[in-house]
Amino acid sequence: MPAVLFVCLGNICRSPLAEGVFRHLTHHHAGGEPLLIDSAGTGAWHQGEAPDPRSIAVAARHGIDISGQKARQVIGADFSRFDLILAMDGSNLSDLKRMMPAQATATVRLFLDAPPCDVPDPYYGGPTGFETVFRMVEDGARRVAEEIGIRV
Repeated sequence: MPAVLFVCLGNICRSPLAEGVFRHLTHHHAGGEPLLIDSAGTGAWHQGEAPDPRSIAVAARHGIDISGQKARQVIGADFSRFDLILAMDGSNLSDLKRMMPAQATATVRLFLDAPPCDVPDPYYGGPTGFETVFRMVEDGARRVAEEIGIRV
């Protein structure tokens, strides 16, 4: 099973939601084989912090607990440890491509790539933005699961 890393800017809003939703969707459908699923940020501002309370709340409303996650920054080893690194938007994708070591083995692309679409950062908005992001992430997570051969 492929190892999947979800990446946004600070790893407190979008990518923790994507990690939580993907983990939730694939938990019982990976044929018993454990998946390596994680999230990270291209920036280090929130390292060690829990996800934004609004991300925790929207996930909880949908039966998903992401409260135990801790933000971290992408490191060079991630580009070999993970098979698929999914950026939440074009800016983070550009940052990832700049950070990518020459010996990287991961495929790095947009999370919502067909058609290409950014997942908007809800940080400066209200609860409605987090619900919108949750719906986008849920749809994208289903597509990624199917892409790697997991029916959800």
